[in-house]
Amino acid sequence: MSTTGARDRSNLLKNAGVVTTLIDAVMEFSKGRHKSGALLLGAAAVSSRIPGFGTAVSLVLRAYRKLR
Repeated sequence: MSTTGARDRSNLLKNAGVVTTLIDAVMEFSKGRHKSGALLLGAAAVSSRIPGFGTAVSLVLRAYRKLR
C-alpha cells in the first residue's frame, strides 16, 4: 500500500485551510476590520504548521462577533 495518496490529500487540505483563512483575512481588511484581518493573517501563517488552526480562529472570531 502506498501512503503517497494520503499524504497528498493531507497537504491539499492543509493548503486549502491556509488559503481560506487568507481569503477571510482579505475580506476583513476590505470591510475595514484591520485587527481581525491581522489576526487572520497570523492564523494563516500558524495554520501552515498546525492544520486547522486558521479555521478555528476564523470560527471563534465569527462566534465572538455574533455574541457581541
